[in-house]
Amino acid sequence: MRSELFGTLPDGTPVHRWTLERGGTRIRVLTYGGIIQSAEVPDRSGRREPVALGFDALQGYLDHPGPYFGALVGRYANRIADAGFTLDGRAYRLARNNAPNSLHGGDTGFDKRVWEAAEVAHGVRLSLVSADGDEGYPGRLAVSATYTLDEAGGLRIAYEARTDAPTVVNLTNHTYWNLAGAGSGGAGGHEVRIDASRFTPTDGTQIPTGAYEDVDGTRFDFRAARKVGAGIDHNYVLDKGLTAEPVEVAELSDAASGRVLTIATTEPGLQLYTADHFDEGLPFAPGDGVALETQHFPDSPNRPEFPSTVLRPGEVYRSETVYGFRR
Repeated sequence: MRSELFGTLPDGTPVHRWTLERGGTRIRVLTYGGIIQSAEVPDRSGRREPVALGFDALQGYLDHPGPYFGALVGRYANRIADAGFTLDGRAYRLARNNAPNSLHGGDTGFDKRVWEAAEVAHGVRLSLVSADGDEGYPGRLAVSATYTLDEAGGLRIAYEARTDAPTVVNLTNHTYWNLAGAGSGGAGGHEVRIDASRFTPTDGTQIPTGAYEDVDGTRFDFRAARKVGAGIDHNYVLDKGLTAEPVEVAELSDAASGRVLTIATTEPGLQLYTADHFDEGLPFAPGDGVALETQHFPDSPNRPEFPSTVLRPGEVYRSETVYGFRR
């Protein structure tokens, strides 16, 4: 494992890149945004190629923040309706950065912060303190995200957070995967399986209506593996629910390379996004990657019928996801 200077922000803050290598997998993680800058895994013939979309230089992430390439997003991953919520009778206003809603933590979410890094066994731990009132969220939040590789080359991301005042937390990783190789073209021909019998339908601004809808007979049914296609940006209600330990819930595969990505998580939801709306000027076209974001549900702070995302003093937020690779 090694650390190297990756670039410098306009204010002079250095950004480092940590390289993790084990079990045939090589992962590169940035201190800027907790970004998975590169993930290299072998194909069926043993040839190792990058399978996560990203940039070779820091400037690419500064110029194109909107797609959240490989980023650690928070305080609240996904959308919060009308950029606000009420907690314990007090209303909080957030950045309206996805009008009319708030998305992925606001204008300067965790994806745009420089994290402190420390080496751990087979990985790196990133740490950040988010001040009370940061992007409108209450409470001083101390967060860590630990990236490690297991013997088989699987990537484990373990999140923890503590607060000194009641708040809401929902963290995830926003990597776009293309198992045929980053930059190889569209990923819509990949096959995906998701162990979810229901999803949360949304309104015209991509906010859940509050209903749970069966996937049976719809284009959202991936209980049996099939081509991922296009036009999906929805939260799946995982059949296994919220668990203390990661349980495998999804699989993404590419027949040509033989690569298979498995996802195990403690989270109750998974957002499948087929990347149909990449910004102009990117080296990637719409549909060149598939995001599978483990999470609590969008807009949970305004939906008491959804699993709670409230964190209180004395409690510890814990979330864990494992990305396994086969060929």
